[in-house]
Amino acid sequence: MTKATSGHIRRFDSQQDDFRQQLDALLAWEGVSDTQVNDTVLKIIADVRARGDDALLEYTNRFDRMAVEQMAELRIERPALEAAYQRLSPKLQQALEISVERVRAYHQHQKQESWQYTDASGTVLGQRITPLDRVGVYVPGGLAPLASSVVMTAVTAKVAGVPEVIMAHPTPDGNVSDFVLAAAWLSGVDQVFTIGGAQAVAALAYGTATVPAVDKVVGPGNIYVATAKRHVFGQVGIDMVAGPSEILVVCDGKTDPDWIAMDLFSQAEHDADAQAILLCPDAEYLDAVEASIVRLLPTLERVDIARRSLADRGALIKVQSLEEAIEWVNRIAPEHLELSVDQPEQYLDRIRHAGAIFMGRHTSEALGDYVAGPNHVLPTSGTARFSSPLGVYDFQKKSSIIHCTPASASELGESAGPLARGELLTAHARSAEYRIKE
Repeated sequence: MTKATSGHIRRFDSQQDDFRQQLDALLAWEGVSDTQVNDTVLKIIADVRARGDDALLEYTNRFDRMAVEQMAELRIERPALEAAYQRLSPKLQQALEISVERVRAYHQHQKQESWQYTDASGTVLGQRITPLDRVGVYVPGGLAPLASSVVMTAVTAKVAGVPEVIMAHPTPDGNVSDFVLAAAWLSGVDQVFTIGGAQAVAALAYGTATVPAVDKVVGPGNIYVATAKRHVFGQVGIDMVAGPSEILVVCDGKTDPDWIAMDLFSQAEHDADAQAILLCPDAEYLDAVEASIVRLLPTLERVDIARRSLADRGALIKVQSLEEAIEWVNRIAPEHLELSVDQPEQYLDRIRHAGAIFMGRHTSEALGDYVAGPNHVLPTSGTARFSSPLGVYDFQKKSSIIHCTPASASELGESAGPLARGELLTAHARSAEYRIKE
């Protein structure tokens, strides 16, 4: 592994003898919590289960530096969400409305319908699609008011037909974001609780006297939230245990290097563990992008975060060809993939593993975060090999339908009986055989 002379981001060449090992080291991310975090989370979950609202009040006052005395102070109903929307500037209102409408329109295409058919035996078979009853969406608090996370989770749940969406959103020091609350109103969130951390996940999973128990918890969070989601899985469903945000850009060397540098920054500014990687066959172009990074990095508001991310986990990688770059794409299985090349469609069929694919020079990943329409809750840390973006299907469940006639029950029983006896399950066999016509 080599360091750029600027010290801002590593440089690699895929022809290095140890490149594969160096890439593996760069990509490595340990998503499992350390013992201290794990023990803390387990204690919080157990405490919330035992003491309910009292535990929530105690943890909220301690971790969010609040001084609340009753749960009513931590609950925000729909009228207050609308009031927050009204306080926004007309420009921001319009932008939020466009985001919500585009996300809703895209996810309408994901809706599944129930179906059934009658087979040759006369048995009716089918599948019934129903929404979850209640969903909890977690929206982080802090410096970045992630209104987009509200839209992506809540709108998708509502498109799926979920009747009730509960949002948990911490407000450290009592700082409430009108932007986030307005997004909750437009997205159809039914009520908001200003609680966060592992205690919020526990409350959503198990319920308290005030916070209703949900069927699934979705949304991003810190290591305590991710660890809590892992522990409550089984009691409730979860979307995923997400790692840091990632972007992988494949460029042919013809895109404005300032654009690519800023695309890399767009993920690096999330947090110091975020990952931004560029693959390109043109060494001189990599030099140009690095120069853009050096020049533009100081202009960012979150410069310190982005600088650490790029230095610790970022990379500019020279490959032999765009074809080789696509091979590395499938090895990396990125959360976000930008194909900043001519005729990106020619590579699409060869990409097997990526959370979201942004085609062409003008399609920045940032558009997908806010207004393009597809969901920005995506698989991280290589899990795009086996998982998908958050979608309507995550908020629906399927029930199998089987309806036998007397004749079809008799016909199927002739086969089910021997199969059950082969497994030494005689009650199964006799249950089926009772229905065989003599």
